[in-house]
Amino acid sequence: MALDVYVGSLTRYYANVGCRIARADTPADSVKDPERITPAILAWRAALSERLGDNIQAPLDWEETLAAAHFTGRPGWDGLAALVLWAAYAEHPALRRPDMLREEWENDPALARSAAEGFRSRYSHLVRHVELWLPSPFPFTFDGKDVDGHRVVLGSAPTLQRQHADLNGATWKAWDGAVAGWGRRPPSDDASLELRARYGFAAMVKAVQQAIDHRLPMKLDY
Repeated sequence: MALDVYVGSLTRYYANVGCRIARADTPADSVKDPERITPAILAWRAALSERLGDNIQAPLDWEETLAAAHFTGRPGWDGLAALVLWAAYAEHPALRRPDMLREEWENDPALARSAAEGFRSRYSHLVRHVELWLPSPFPFTFDGKDVDGHRVVLGSAPTLQRQHADLNGATWKAWDGAVAGWGRRPPSDDASLELRARYGFAAMVKAVQQAIDHRLPMKLDY
């Protein structure tokens, strides 16, 4: 299964994949009509803003139309997984980082430490299984529901960008042109963990820059 990262309005996203909208008198049904999807998204966003309250500087806001800019990238599951582990080992240097990406990477000991409750991770918006980053600056991640009502972890695109920069500064110290080059060709099947992490990093860096430049949500799509 491929893993993409989508940047754009949620109206466009759910109009393409179908949004499960529940009404008071009927079960949830799959909807692709933007005239029905957009009000549901705006109501979801308003409820989310109310829940976050004083924890955000201003109510959540972005262009929620089909006409909004939109972008896609493909870090792939291996690219994102390797990047997550690269970040986890960067803040747990006493643990030996594996040379290759393991199949059971979700059970990695460094990742378990970084994602543990109460641990203040420098890379929380990477290692805490975030699936949706909002174009609003806040330092925390939180559990919530997406427009479909599915449980997700949400984060901040500006914070993710800062954490990307911190990770690069702590490990690769690569300039922008070098990072862009990392994403030009997918790694081979026998690529090392680092090469896979670099590829995932390039895709995520590009996507989060687009999300910030256009003030739009950024979402994993799989």
